[in-house]
Amino acid sequence: MDSICDTLDVEFANEISLLLEPLPSSQIREYFDDLLTTRQCGGLSVKHDDERGKGVYAINVFKEGQLILKDQMLVGAQHSSNKMDCLVCSFCFCFIGSIELQIGRKLYFQGLGISSNGKCHSDATDMEDDSYTVSDINLGECSTNNLKNTTPLPKEIVESLINGKLELPASGRFSLPPVVSCPGGCGETYYCSKSCADMDWKSSHSLLCTGEGSMSLCKEAVSEFIEHANDTNDIFLLAAKVISFTILRYKKLKAAHLKEEKNSAPHGLADISFSLLLEAWKPISVGYKRRWWECIALPADVDRCDEVGFRMQIKEMASTSLQLLKAAIFDKEYAPLFSLDIYGHIIGMFELNNLDLVVASPVEDYFLYIDDLPHPQKKEAEAITKPILDAIGDDYSIGCQGTAFFPLQSCMNHSCCPNAKAFKREEDTDGQATIIALQPIQVGEEVTISYIDEELTYEERQMMLADYGFRCKCLKCLEEGHQSNTNLVTAPTT
Repeated sequence: MDSICDTLDVEFANEISLLLEPLPSSQIREYFDDLLTTRQCGGLSVKHDDERGKGVYAINVFKEGQLILKDQMLVGAQHSSNKMDCLVCSFCFCFIGSIELQIGRKLYFQGLGISSNGKCHSDATDMEDDSYTVSDINLGECSTNNLKNTTPLPKEIVESLINGKLELPASGRFSLPPVVSCPGGCGETYYCSKSCADMDWKSSHSLLCTGEGSMSLCKEAVSEFIEHANDTNDIFLLAAKVISFTILRYKKLKAAHLKEEKNSAPHGLADISFSLLLEAWKPISVGYKRRWWECIALPADVDRCDEVGFRMQIKEMASTSLQLLKAAIFDKEYAPLFSLDIYGHIIGMFELNNLDLVVASPVEDYFLYIDDLPHPQKKEAEAITKPILDAIGDDYSIGCQGTAFFPLQSCMNHSCCPNAKAFKREEDTDGQATIIALQPIQVGEEVTISYIDEELTYEERQMMLADYGFRCKCLKCLEEGHQSNTNLVTAPTT
């Protein structure tokens, strides 16, 4: 595993060690107190101790079914394959455009028989405004085979849906924000508003944009990095967002510092620069991390005897991805961020802390609404909508799917008998994590969620949780573990 050597890991060993060093408890408490204030979560606190790590505790009483937390992601990304089914804002991940556009895109890609490799994507680099039409979709080298068990629609109807020339019955009841293009002109990201576009640009996208306005070293290198991530594992896209986020935050902090110093370069600028890099890294430093190739669960089809080789392949894949990212946005000023050790820990953070990014589809809501109409209206509407639903098939209900890092949710510890869960209500139409109380939670009680299916057997649960690096000692596990040990002791001999 150590045969893959990155020169930056050696050159910046001290800086890397400081970046990966856990923050003091006082700084962790201060960071999360500020974060809870901005999230307007007055009923919660984050506590940290050296033995159990971080935990979220109630400082108010929560009733069963009550909203505990809405946590905005630090970084998140829609799965590449899911982009064929859902057009969403690349910052808040709400659905955008119109019901007709959502359906039209789905049918368009479906009619091309596009696989879920994410290679074919929309390309609007020639767009003069924020409209979205059939001409904005780059077909690439996609197959033209129709999917099974669906009834294709004429091309003209699909184009009319995308171009907004065909309005479906009652679709106005499901209005969506208009499509706003990337400010850099890449045509690969879209937004629900100019504010979301600007925030994403300032947060990370300006370095990862492939358009003319990109701040990257090389747009072609960014494209190569993205293509590799789509072909291998799109978790690399999240890691790139983390590095870009840290770089842009560092630049902002440095600019403020130089302004405060009246643009005079003080002695020890290198030390000050690294302290600013540490500050920029702080939102990432609070996440629990291990190297990705060490913590990733062994797939069921990989034998234990092949584990070393499997983990080496994972490390090599990460190394290849990192080299592509370096070619796109590397700068010596923040070189430690591009070490393989840091990259591996960032990806491992997502492996261990991620919460699925899920947003329900308004297309599903639309067809359910049509199905619930009174008979005369339903019959009239279905004369138009039924052929479309038949053409989409079972995929009509697919929502936005991705992966994200939620800083507060990541502090919630596991229990096999949790008192809270991640649950999207009808009004939760963006990518924020929503945590709901499963039972009454009293003041001072820890808020816990389940990382796994808590209905599994005791042995299965412990095996799955081992991938997270701990053995569960919740009340349910203590009781079932005791029973399991008792059964072993009293089992008859043969």
